[in-house]
Amino acid sequence: SMMAVDAQIPIGCGGVATFPGDIIVGDEDGVVVIPQDIAEEVIAAAYEQDLLEAYIRARVENGESIVGLYPPSELVLSEYEQFKKHKS
Repeated sequence: SMMAVDAQIPIGCGGVATFPGDIIVGDEDGVVVIPQDIAEEVIAAAYEQDLLEAYIRARVENGESIVGLYPPSELVLSEYEQFKKHKS
């Protein structure tokens, strides 16, 4: 059996310093620790990455080759930015 000895203190977990308030996210591929002070920035970047990948996925599902789309070239990123402007 396990017993908690302390709470709300910094710990090391898998070689990563983890502090109270940090966000821990995990899935079948692994776990990451997001420091609380950059969490909003990380969330915004992750959301933007999801939108970009959905845009690329839609183009591939419409018959385009993934070559050049992923990783996205400068042209694809420019087209994506235009797509976002027209969508909003």
